Amino acid sequence: MKVHLFVPCFIDQLYPEAAFNTVKVLERAGCMVKYNVEQTCCGQPAFNAGYWDNSRKVCDKFMNDFADAQYIVMPSASCAGFVRNYYSDIYDKSSNQKEIKALQNRVYELSDFLVNVMKVDDLGAKLNCKATYHDSCAALREYKLKQEPRQLLSKVKGLELIELADNETCCGFGGTFSVKYEPISAAMGEQKATHIVNTGADVLISTDLSCLMHIGGVMDFNKIPVKSMHLADVLASGY
Repeated sequence: MKVHLFVPCFIDQLYPEAAFNTVKVLERAGCMVKYNVEQTCCGQPAFNAGYWDNSRKVCDKFMNDFADAQYIVMPSASCAGFVRNYYSDIYDKSSNQKEIKALQNRVYELSDFLVNVMKVDDLGAKLNCKATYHDSCAALREYKLKQEPRQLLSKVKGLELIELADNETCCGFGGTFSVKYEPISAAMGEQKATHIVNTGADVLISTDLSCLMHIGGVMDFNKIPVKSMHLADVLASGY
């Protein structure tokens, strides 16, 4: 199966290894991965900041870049959820609603694609550790994603997954929220870090590196020795 990979801005600029591991995982699942080097952003940052006209220009490019893609897979529930939920608002008065809906139906977060399209949950990954999983707000509330990452992690040999207390509460990142409301954001991150410590986990896993960056920063500041790993990094471990 041929899939087109979309690499989110956070991953492209700060955590490129997660992109390479996404390719590794998809190929392991039997996919032929295509990467359009002209791709940029999905349009979410400008949209969330209220600059809808600027966001629409970026979205136009996204639609053109992936016009011929049957499946668009993203290692980010945030970006995938944005395209699926908000492109309809951005193009509310556009005449190409049918084209937009078709694009939205072709966009998948990585774990959703593996489990529900490829019907694969065991990729032969091995990682000897005690881990806990963070549900990002975008994954839970926009993409409606919860069981698929856990299903994949349950098949990772050597990994003991411990559920995080209060796991549906925001970590405090929220994009520009963490900049505009720094004290609140930091306090929310501290609360999340406390729950992580209480699990005794060595590793924190999530589908969204923006959350992992925020929580990881809090843990680094407090000298908490817990490693942050994107789901793709875990699924690419051991082979």
